[in-house]
Amino acid sequence: MNHQELADKNKQYTLAAWAAQGQWAPLTMSRAEGVYFWNADGKRYIDWSSMLINVNIGHGNRHVIRAIQEQAERFTYCRPDYVTEPRARLGEILAEVTPHQLAKSFFTLAGADAIENAMKMARLYSGRQKILTRYRSYHGGTFAAATAGGDPRRLANEPGVPWIVRLHDPYAYRSPLYRGRTADEGDQALVDQMRDTIEFEGPENIAAILLEGYSGTSGVIQGGRVYWQGVQRLCDEYDILLIIDEVMSGFGRTGKWFGIDHYPFVKPDILVSAKGLTCGYVPLGAVTVSPEIAAHFDGNTLWCGLTYSSHALACAAGIACYEVYRDEDLIARSAAKGKILEAGLEKLRDVHPCLGDIRGTGLHFVIELVKDPETREPLSPFNGPLTEPMAKISKFFRDEGLSTFVRWNWIFCCPPLVITDEELAEGLDLVDRALALAAPYVAGG
Repeated sequence: MNHQELADKNKQYTLAAWAAQGQWAPLTMSRAEGVYFWNADGKRYIDWSSMLINVNIGHGNRHVIRAIQEQAERFTYCRPDYVTEPRARLGEILAEVTPHQLAKSFFTLAGADAIENAMKMARLYSGRQKILTRYRSYHGGTFAAATAGGDPRRLANEPGVPWIVRLHDPYAYRSPLYRGRTADEGDQALVDQMRDTIEFEGPENIAAILLEGYSGTSGVIQGGRVYWQGVQRLCDEYDILLIIDEVMSGFGRTGKWFGIDHYPFVKPDILVSAKGLTCGYVPLGAVTVSPEIAAHFDGNTLWCGLTYSSHALACAAGIACYEVYRDEDLIARSAAKGKILEAGLEKLRDVHPCLGDIRGTGLHFVIELVKDPETREPLSPFNGPLTEPMAKISKFFRDEGLSTFVRWNWIFCCPPLVITDEELAEGLDLVDRALALAAPYVAGG
């Protein structure tokens, strides 16, 4: 089938996520390699967002493909109360690479059900009910995970679970808490507000604080050292567990193994991973817990279970992805290429007044577009349809062969960790040309 036939057939027989079906105009994909993919008509796209910020090692990695093939020849599935070599080996790897001696992993299908099970474990272990999360966060699309996230996609199915309490965000570019303050002062004000929330909710009722190790879908909105020191201090003081969501920011995305590794004093009790764990080659998620939590379930039932937990084929893919990260030094590569990406984005800010803010680290960046750099009025409103300039930018990317998220007034710049300098230059050139389309809509344009 050509591009149009394939798009029409999918629209006829399948449903799209997060979309009114009549407005769905999908890209097609027929093959992929490295940082590129091709549609069914042979048109090439540069994958500027690693698909869903998960294909960290790039497309078509032969080492991972061979590992999947070899495991498939032995067996593909094993019931989760039996055990396999891939399960044991991947669990050992996660115990080695996760921070602060996390001990054991429970394997799920993806990030959302991993978050669901992490919250279950925290509540079972602590005997408390409430989970504190951020308004600008995303933790998955299943029911409790969607409630935990502050992303507005949760609104259509509310009320959700009743035990989520939301916190405000370290959004230094827009939050009123930061006006007239330095970033550190704003972070401290936010921590003080967080303490009030804990007291209002009753610390004896709070099982955990759930935070992304490095913010992703919600706009790469990240607190600094003062923020994270405050979070850790509150968890210690009130005996609250800290769940770190590394679904998007894990496995080299930010130039460290995990986003939270930028704050080595933070000690997660539970760490959730997915996406870069297998880079989309086979679905897999993981909940990795501290020795204390693991020991609790030696004598208490772990009320969590999935038919496809610890799927052998997925665990084999996870081991192979780890070997690619290790053998190709992709964590350090992400940090190095991220500096090139950031410098390129800063040059664009010098040229384009619409580029209001640049946030991120490693190969994990978002740029925020504004109508006026002084007032910071967004070029497209929060939780609204794309305005004319943002729609033009989105169409330009599609027409010119760049695939990424264009969300509200944000453009995500999160290519695979294998990207070369030349490929970075190609993507930055397309972003440069796209931003020029916003000039007539910007103050003084």
